[in-house]
Amino acid sequence: MKPNTLEDVFMEQIRELYDVEKQLVRALPKMAKAADSEELAEGLRAHLVETEEHVERLDQVFRACDQKAKAKPCKAIRGLIEDAKPELKESGPLQDLAIIESGQKAEHYEIAAYGNARTLAERLGKDDVVSLLDQTLEEEKAADKKLSEVTPAILDREEQQRTEVETEEELENV
Repeated sequence: MKPNTLEDVFMEQIRELYDVEKQLVRALPKMAKAADSEELAEGLRAHLVETEEHVERLDQVFRACDQKAKAKPCKAIRGLIEDAKPELKESGPLQDLAIIESGQKAEHYEIAAYGNARTLAERLGKDDVVSLLDQTLEEEKAADKKLSEVTPAILDREEQQRTEVETEEELENV
């Protein structure tokens, strides 16, 4: 269906966000399981709980708009998830960095999408919906920030492992 009104555009965005969140509910446990860093794994599990709440909030948005909860397939998030799959087969700090990169790409996509949907909801005068979208938007920004905060420790671990390997190689050559 081609959107003809601002309301139609808004609902298409909500349907797409619904699919995004549902895809992430399936992907986050796999990312957490693949993470080498317990801090990263715990952060991903915590964000899974939030993501499940995001789905529930979107259900509330559908009800507030007198619409049936229905997803519109989001190829963009599917691509981001697919891009992460090769990294999920590795282990160690480099894998964790790849997981963080994939996670942040998804968060940035969600931040843009929720920000835009919130702006449309404001324009449409859907104040109850604006507050729901705002709450999720702030959680997505916080999740992105948490991923950034985990990165230095993982980089330190990677550097330490690399130094240990170089030291072992030097000892072997003596």
